[in-house]
Amino acid sequence: MEHWNSTLGSGFILMGILNDSGSPELLCATMTVLYTLALTSNGLLLLAITMDAQLHVPMYLLLGQLSLMDLLFTSVVTPKAFMDFLLRENTISFEGCALQMFLALTLGGAEDLLLAFMAYDRYVAICHPLNYMVLMRPRVCWLMVATSWILASFSAIVYTVYTMHYPFCKAREISHLLCEIPPLLKLACADTSRYELMVYVMGVTFLIPPLVAILASYTLILLTVLHMPSNEGRQKALVTCSSHLTVVGMFYGAATFMYVLPSSLHSPKQDNIISVFYTIVTPALNPLIYSLRNKEVMRALRRILGKYMLWTHS
Repeated sequence: MEHWNSTLGSGFILMGILNDSGSPELLCATMTVLYTLALTSNGLLLLAITMDAQLHVPMYLLLGQLSLMDLLFTSVVTPKAFMDFLLRENTISFEGCALQMFLALTLGGAEDLLLAFMAYDRYVAICHPLNYMVLMRPRVCWLMVATSWILASFSAIVYTVYTMHYPFCKAREISHLLCEIPPLLKLACADTSRYELMVYVMGVTFLIPPLVAILASYTLILLTVLHMPSNEGRQKALVTCSSHLTVVGMFYGAATFMYVLPSSLHSPKQDNIISVFYTIVTPALNPLIYSLRNKEVMRALRRILGKYMLWTHS
């Protein structure tokens, strides 16, 4: 197979999920609603956490970071997919593809680690409430946030540089919603088996320990909750834990499908569907499940909107 120039100035064609769909208009409308929901809900949550002093506590600091990651993650992918579909222009430059891959890997990796830290935060709050302000003091919280961003960025830049150094074949079509490692490696003209093994090993290393930490944290939380004397408190905690685990399951399930399962076990069409979950669906659901049902957050939003209304009428 012929090689094409994969240096700066070359490009790829993103054959995203909208092009493969039997009802692209309906799917585009659904994705538009989910993207709008993700922007609105994450934006409101960030506004409330930033502007209201009562929410300047560890739990909301971590939730604010989750909202920021979700807002950026979905915006790295979704607007490009919409514009490609509407303008019938599916090309992405070599540099644009590398940048999109780096940003997606950074934001996905950071969220992967942050979800584990958030589960630990809930474990400390419920199982060790008297030590909460010591174990989750501001310095520790900011260390968690910095660790998530730095480790994810370092991992992403290594993956991006190594993936994009391969020579690619003349067929430039990426059968995927965005530039990611597995679909790009299918276009490589060199032997990528060793690198694919490394991606698998690193995927397991990066995904499984945080997932185990989350499951362990919620198991200990549930054991504590089951010994609560109040039925109402027990039911509320069980509902909260189950909703959190649903989001965690969607995010980690999709990431495991893409980066841990061998590529022979899933098709490009399945990869496209799965990518929608962690780039659009999860960012839209996270703030609704984690925060916007929370009375403290809703009170904070009402206070902020009240102040804004007074300011506009003064």
